[in-house]
Amino acid sequence: MKIYVTSVFVDNQAKALAFYRDLLGFQVKHDIDMGGGNRWLTVVSPEAPEGTELLLEPSGHPAVGPYKAALVTDGIPAASFMVEDMDAEVARLKGKGVQFTVEPMDAGTVLMAVFDDTCGNLIQIVQMKG
Repeated sequence: MKIYVTSVFVDNQAKALAFYRDLLGFQVKHDIDMGGGNRWLTVVSPEAPEGTELLLEPSGHPAVGPYKAALVTDGIPAASFMVEDMDAEVARLKGKGVQFTVEPMDAGTVLMAVFDDTCGNLIQIVQMKG
């Protein structure tokens, strides 16, 4: 068994697409109109285009708003992405205006940082050490 699709709830799919594609550098894998203004919208890493897809899931369900707000309030990331070079990635993202809520720090076996995806989520990036 392997992970095929995972998701983050987003307030606005178009805004999320602009962030995840244009700022983070992910590629669109699927963009299918599901009716009612919703899309089956997934992105993948250009480093693994056949790998796990990230679904930019609409936040329409009534439970999602309080759930997301609680995670953000507690500083809990909705997803975690791996990077090869933390310093270079943080510099690249800051250069594109991404706001970090946790600056790069040593977290045991990894270096980690957390940023705001502008769509209601905190996202963690990690770099494996050594």
